[in-house]
Amino acid sequence: MTTTLTVRLNSEDKIAFEKFCQTVGMTPSTAINMFVKATLREGQLPFAVKADPFYSEANMARLRKNAAEMDRTGGTIHEVNLDD
Repeated sequence: MTTTLTVRLNSEDKIAFEKFCQTVGMTPSTAINMFVKATLREGQLPFAVKADPFYSEANMARLRKNAAEMDRTGGTIHEVNLDD
């Protein structure tokens, strides 16, 4: 027996997902079924889910503070090469 699962996506993501699925030769339904089966088999999501620390509240507050200081003082922006 099969049933229907309804998912809400924004229209751009839906179109991009459909195009991806077509490119790899499957339907969106097949891709979602593969995701569900892998999740159930592994007992977890089949990919890592973690927050990007760049977007932490502490870092965002620091960025807002620094941007306000730059606006207030007219500071100079320096590019940094992290590969050096």
